Amino acid sequence: LVLVLPKDPNQVLGPVVLGRALLVLLLPATVSLLGGLMFGYELGIISGALLQLQMDFHLSCFEQEILVSSLLTGALLASLVGGILIDRHGRRRAILVSNLILLCGSLILTLAGSLIWLVFGRMTVGFAISVSSMACCIYVSEMVAAHQRGLLVSLYEAGITMGILLSYALNYIFSDMTEGWRYMFGLALAPTVIQFLSILLLPTKPVVLNRWHCDSQKGLLQLQNNEDGEETKPEPCTEKHYSFLDLFRSRDNMKSRTLVGLGLVLFQQFTGQPNVLCYASKIFRSVGFQNDSSAVLASVGLGVMKVIATLVAMVFADKAGRRVLLIAGCVVMSVSVTAIGLTTPSPAFILLFSADCSWVPLPGPLHVVCFYVCILFLHKIVKVGF
Repeated sequence: LVLVLPKDPNQVLGPVVLGRALLVLLLPATVSLLGGLMFGYELGIISGALLQLQMDFHLSCFEQEILVSSLLTGALLASLVGGILIDRHGRRRAILVSNLILLCGSLILTLAGSLIWLVFGRMTVGFAISVSSMACCIYVSEMVAAHQRGLLVSLYEAGITMGILLSYALNYIFSDMTEGWRYMFGLALAPTVIQFLSILLLPTKPVVLNRWHCDSQKGLLQLQNNEDGEETKPEPCTEKHYSFLDLFRSRDNMKSRTLVGLGLVLFQQFTGQPNVLCYASKIFRSVGFQNDSSAVLASVGLGVMKVIATLVAMVFADKAGRRVLLIAGCVVMSVSVTAIGLTTPSPAFILLFSADCSWVPLPGPLHVVCFYVCILFLHKIVKVGF
């Protein structure tokens, strides 16, 4: 964030107002980062936990698949009703409720004594993180100026990769501990509680900051002025309303925007890259690593590669352009996908690095889609687009 003071000294606001405005910017950043952290953690923690669960519950291959996919099943259910819930009850309340649901799901997983409870807990967690991801991205995008939304979405993606790395690291720490999977699932409670407390400090309706008579808004405008001296103005709030069917009509070019958004999401999923995250430890175990600990440690390397690739994409996205990163990354990724069938772990590292470099600026399973939804769709139809 760049602080540019007005030329007229009389327009300079006091430190209290600026401090309040800075807090309004930092809190959404915290919420965005923690939201991504929880998403990435829940996505990656099953990789190492599955090795222990397979032994403790004598899971067959089909049962392991059910357990892994139950998270996505819950997320799918949430995607069908999440937009309606967010629209009816508000973003802030949706985040708070999703945090409570996530707490319940994490407790169920921690105390689970059978496969049924594990599947139910994973579905509950999947539902919660899906609603949270949608609500977080919409909420924080409305808290700041348009030119700062990309930064918060980048923080969300960085949080996802850090969450994946953290989950892999904890997988390794608890890999040799009896019923270590309980600790793996239980530690998700900490970031959930922190985000819950953070969101309590934020306003119920972020769009109220668009009112000129709000001191915090005046401070935000002063903080949001760019280096070229171009002043940020409150974004107009129109009274247009859109329905789900409007996504497929030519009004405001919605049909083309919808096709682009759907295409990016579907093709990202078709790469199979998200599945590598869930089965990383088993993949390394199957290609020659002698024990579970070494396989889990190798998955930590994948987490490190994801963080590095995310930072690379964040640095060069604005300079090289997201389209250039996408095309270059897809070329490398197509080669890597072919090579991943070889019996060495190296292709997996190449796959994850190229996939992240190309898809970090674009929508992922349920997360970075918010950035392009906010850009592709109008303010009043963002929730429908999600």
